[in-house]
Amino acid sequence: MSATGGPARAALIEARDVAISFGRTPALRGANVSAAAGEIVAVMGPSGSGKSTLLHCLAGILAPSSGEVHFDNRRIDTLSEAKRSTLRRDNFGFVFQFGQLVPELTAEENIALPLLLAGARRTQALTQAQEWLRRLDLDGLQERRSGELSGGQAQRVALARALAAGPKVLFADEPTGALDSLTGENVMRQLVTAARREGTTVVLVTHDSRVAAYADRQVIVRDGKATSLSSGRAAS
Repeated sequence: MSATGGPARAALIEARDVAISFGRTPALRGANVSAAAGEIVAVMGPSGSGKSTLLHCLAGILAPSSGEVHFDNRRIDTLSEAKRSTLRRDNFGFVFQFGQLVPELTAEENIALPLLLAGARRTQALTQAQEWLRRLDLDGLQERRSGELSGGQAQRVALARALAAGPKVLFADEPTGALDSLTGENVMRQLVTAARREGTTVVLVTHDSRVAAYADRQVIVRDGKATSLSSGRAAS
């Protein structure tokens, strides 16, 4: 059975006994975590527990020293860096704590950027960007650059950029960490609503239990190992 009480769903993305060290310091010691298609999983743990490292292994940014990472029935940790880069471009979206928008580009251009990099025509990419601005209540902000946006607006632009290309998995690393609690909750509601609509799997790293409550399931990382908890989603 799944954490939500229904039949267990097959994993879309999964880490199996993943271990990795930085120098002589172990970051993960045989961690296991999985997320099914359309599932939202919150990865929690104290600072330095390895939760961001686990996300980076799942996303193919880091290759573990042992263990396996699988995505869509394919092992990815043994792929070359070039192939992992292509995998990330075609299948994954990313939202980080500070958004990491390109400051020289407008909000509309930031959202269109991954579409352009994937080969879309500029007119098509900008049309999709405008649609995502509308979906995330950012109408009228398309010409603003990151320095002209509030923290919450910039983070929603980053979310739109991550989702515009239709990723199968969205990785979010402390997406509300730089926001006040009210703005952070608004961003999380937008993230969950958009992910549900698109059927996107979300792997969310957070230290905030209020943010984790938006997930279907919580995974606790401690001392380099991961423990899955039952569902406790408070909002959708």
